[in-house]
Order: sequence, then C-alpha cells, then structure tokens
Amino acid sequence: MLLRVSILSTGRWIRVQLEDEYAPIGLVQCVGGVLTLASFQRDFGYGKQDQTRTNALSVGLQQLGAFVGCFLASPIAERYGRKKPLVLFSIVFCIGGVLQTINTGSLTTFYAARVVSGLGLGASTVVVPMFSSEMVPTELRGQIGSFFQLFFTLGIFTSYWIDYGASFIKGKPTIQWQIPIGLQLLPALLLGGGVLTLKESARWLSRKGRHEEAWESLSWIRGDDSRSTIDEMKAIRSGVAAEAQETEGFELKELLHGDYFRRVFAAFCIMAAQQATGATAFAYFGPQYFTLLVGGGQRVLLLTAIFGAVKVAACGAFVLFLANTFSRRQVLIGGAAAMAVCQIATAVVVKIRPAPDDGSVTSSGIVTVALIYLFVAIYNISWGPMPWPYMSEIFPARIREPGIAVGAASQWLFNLLFSLTTPYMMERLGWGTFLVWGVFDVAICVLTFLFLQETKDLSLEAIANQRFDKRV
Repeated sequence: MLLRVSILSTGRWIRVQLEDEYAPIGLVQCVGGVLTLASFQRDFGYGKQDQTRTNALSVGLQQLGAFVGCFLASPIAERYGRKKPLVLFSIVFCIGGVLQTINTGSLTTFYAARVVSGLGLGASTVVVPMFSSEMVPTELRGQIGSFFQLFFTLGIFTSYWIDYGASFIKGKPTIQWQIPIGLQLLPALLLGGGVLTLKESARWLSRKGRHEEAWESLSWIRGDDSRSTIDEMKAIRSGVAAEAQETEGFELKELLHGDYFRRVFAAFCIMAAQQATGATAFAYFGPQYFTLLVGGGQRVLLLTAIFGAVKVAACGAFVLFLANTFSRRQVLIGGAAAMAVCQIATAVVVKIRPAPDDGSVTSSGIVTVALIYLFVAIYNISWGPMPWPYMSEIFPARIREPGIAVGAASQWLFNLLFSLTTPYMMERLGWGTFLVWGVFDVAICVLTFLFLQETKDLSLEAIANQRFDKRV
C-alpha cells in the first residue's frame, strides 16, 4: 500500500510520499502476546519456570539483530541509494519471519530467526529517516518524520488485536500462534513492493551526478515543476556540491571531536531516552504489565489491545494536528514530565493496593489502567514520534549517514537492554518497575531542559551551520 497525500503549503501543492516502510516495525516486535498463548508454549516445550527467560530472549534477540543491522545499512545506502536497500532489507526480514512461522519446535531456531528479522528491521530504521529528511520540505519535516511512530503504533495496534482474537481459537492448535507470527510478513512485503513505486532520493541522485533523474524525482514528489521547485533543485545541487567538498576524506574518528561529537552524542542520548521512558517495554510486554495491574486472565489481552488503540489515536492526533504546532523542546520536556507523574502515581497505587489473586475488578485496578493509558497517550504525542525527525535533522552532510546510524543503533541498543531486563524487573520488583520508569522520566525531563537544542523551522543547512553547544 502506498499513501500519496497532497498538502497545501506555502501557496503551492506539495505531493508528500508516505512510505509503508514504517508499517512493519510495530507488528513484528510485539511478540509478547504470542508468548502468552498456550499453543506456543506447548509446541516449543517450555513451562512456567522458563517464561521469564523466553520472554526476554524472544524480544531481545531481535533487537540485537536490529542493532547490528544499523551499522550495515549506512555503507549500503551510500552505494546503492535508498530504494534498493529497503527492498533488500525487506527480503532479509521476510526470511526471518518465515523461519519464525514454521513450527520447528526449537526455541533455538526461533531465536535465530528473530535475529535475522532484526537485521532487516534495524537497517530499515536507518534508511527510512535518511530518505524522509532528504525528500520532505522543511516546513513539513517534523510532521512527516513523525509518521515513523504512527505506523509503528498502527503495527502494534494490529498485532494486539490479532493476538486477542487468536486466543479464542478452540483447541489451541499450532495455527493459533502461527497466524500472528506469520502476518508480520504482510507489511514487510508491502514495504518491499511499495518502495519500488517511489522515486530515488533527489539528493542522493545529485550526489552521484545523475542530475536529470534528480530533477525528475523532485518534480514528481512536489507534484509540479514550478519556479519554487526549480529553485529548490538548484539549492540541492549547490548543497550537494558543498557536501562533496565537506565529506572528502572523511574518517570515522572525526565523530569523536568537537561539534560533531556533540551532535552524535545528542542523537545517541535522545534515542536512548526514548527507550528509557518505559513505553517500548510496555509495547513489548503489555500482557505481562497488565497482569501486574489487574491480575491474570484473558482480559489482559483485551486491555493490551485497547492500549494499542490508545497509542494509535494519540499518535495520529499528534501527526495530523500537533507536529508543527509546538517546538521540539516544548514537546519533549512537557512529555517527559507528564509521563513521570503517570508512572510514579501507578507505582504508588499498585504498592498500596496490589492486584487481587482472583483477578476481580477493583477500583485501584481501574485507576492504574487509566494511568497507563494516559501515559502511553502522552508518549505518543511526545517521545514516541519526535525523536525520529529530530535525530535525522541535526547532522551536517559530512556526518549525516554515520550520525543517523549511531542514533538508530542507540535506539536498538537500549531497546535490547530494556527488552532483556524488563521481564526480570517485573518478576522481582513488581510495583517498583513503574517507579523505575518514573525516575527515568524525571531525569529525561531535567536533562532535556538543560541540554536539548531547538531545530524547529530551521533548514538542514541552517541547523548544520549553527554550533551545537547551546539552546536556541
């Protein structure tokens, strides 16, 4: 599927391409619901005593593959562009998805397949924001970049409801878990096929001296060949010429010095902070978290599915109405503060009124569920969507590709860290898990206020030319 949207901006129609490369991300990660299905536990031969380790490895190993994939993506994208690598990464992901869907009865094989899928997934998260930042007009960059998170949440939303529906399959046959696992192939196939209908990045084509193709790409995505588009093409060619001089003789060790290091470190920290909010851990282990809040039972899958719907609604509202309204700093500082309140309040309620063993409905359970829904809504209008466009826009041309790779790798590194530790946190800390996330959110709020630099409404060239050592 390819969504082509015409947006009226600055007196002209701009055709903005919203690629389906965002779609696979959410669907393939939410294996937590599948791990609660009795049929999966039976076919792979593990019991309750092994659930914590299985949960951690099933999610964490995919993030390990994604972390490695980030470093493979940049050189491939530099040589072959943006389209062909995304097709390749989709194929790699699908190979892993097929191996996961086959009932091998071996957790080792399942784990290995998760790593393979992660390679394709992580590599895509480097190329997608790179592609987006190169093709989207300055005034729409924050909004279009935020679609990354919107499609993430749509995938999560879909997977939650599929898991919930699969839990009603009678007799608990193997197909009960194969349906949700196998359906992750669909958005990946849409990515691989859909990206073939796009034009290659105009900036990348200009860098390779393919100027006629670059003009064709830019005029197609803008939907016209007006004077403003001609001027934009001239600016791109001029910028590319400057970039060629800037990147000549580049060495990776430059990332460790001066202003370049500050930008790379900022990207590393902001993507790490996105994971440290606790929201991604909720996405992966939703059923397990709701068990802490309301006790066991099939309703935890329903609560998790509603959780996914809240994510989609909040992120959609942000992308459509709020993305260009507030500054980057306002969104991120306010979001972290509000999330801290929700998490700490949840910890207090769960500590005072733990979930009953019989799974009965209690007022404290209703309150904590409401707090978590509010938490995830706030995340999806702040730290969910905003880090992706911010990370993609802060680098000058000389270090853009390795810089974005470092930022995306940071996201997957801390994704891996929290994926492996969250099941053990829930098992051993219980209510303290929410307190940990709340303390992290407080720290994120303070550090963002002190150090984050504003980039809203600035061109990539303007951001590159300003020193990255003070707030503006």
